[in-house]
Amino acid sequence: MHTRLYRNGVLEKEGFPVEEVSDHVGDPDNTVWFDLCAPAPEDLAVLGQELGLHELAVEDVLSGPQRPKVDVYDNHLFITVYGVHVDQGRLEPVEVDVFVTANALVTVRESERFDIGAVTRRWDAAARLAGHGVTFLLHGLLDHVVDGQLDLVQDLDAQAEALEESLFEDDVRDGRELQRTMYELRRNTTRLRKIAMPMREVLGTLLRPDQDFVGGAAMAPYYEDVRDHVLRTVEWVGEVRDMLANARETRLAQQGFRLNDIMKRITGWAAVIAVPTLITGFFGQNVPYPGSGEPWGFWLSSLLVAVTSVALYAVFRKKDWL
Repeated sequence: MHTRLYRNGVLEKEGFPVEEVSDHVGDPDNTVWFDLCAPAPEDLAVLGQELGLHELAVEDVLSGPQRPKVDVYDNHLFITVYGVHVDQGRLEPVEVDVFVTANALVTVRESERFDIGAVTRRWDAAARLAGHGVTFLLHGLLDHVVDGQLDLVQDLDAQAEALEESLFEDDVRDGRELQRTMYELRRNTTRLRKIAMPMREVLGTLLRPDQDFVGGAAMAPYYEDVRDHVLRTVEWVGEVRDMLANARETRLAQQGFRLNDIMKRITGWAAVIAVPTLITGFFGQNVPYPGSGEPWGFWLSSLLVAVTSVALYAVFRKKDWL
């Protein structure tokens, strides 16, 4: 069971059944966290009744993907964020819904792809802040989510730079693999942008002066640090999108240049073939011509074909048309 009980800033108990949560929440000196993974609707209904959660917040958990947001209710906050999970190069965001009450934090994960163990390890690493109660737990969760997004955009940036370098490699002929890589990068960047940009509003709402969930001046700098990471992520995503757009334009320009080069070569060979065709067609007319019926006439036409073709080839080759 993913459950924890902090009392006066000290971790006293973990791994206890969820049924015991209601016994601990009643004590204001306690801070309780428990996690649910893909719960059934009836389990959420019971949870909502025990903690006094708003029915609209519970409905949002059950109604499918939500935009990252913060909803403020009378006795709790409802927060939706997305962790990042990459499977075979494809970004699969994992929705995590969070209920924040005065002394309880409830996380509802869409699936096991969100590593809740990494969040608990982050809490253990900053145990000195546990005295701040539920705001400490919420900060650790948001910090883990935002750092995951920041690490992903850093990886996307490295892939985009490698893609730009590969555009000018001499052995790039078949662009199918290159186009596939570019498409996957653009898709992942777009998905990351959709879940990262609204995080600015999430942190902005939590840091508003009229909200007291952050825990005052003690925890505010830590939330400001998370917001700074959010801004860095959003700016970095924009830079990666620009890099990919430039790479796409460069690739299209390269394809245009190569098409022009191919057309130039085809036109050159057409000209080389046209002249012999003209000469042989002329000598093949049913009219008298110099050397008609004589052996030297055949050799003359053959010599004209050879000399003209070689001359055209030399001229086109010099002009780099062939």
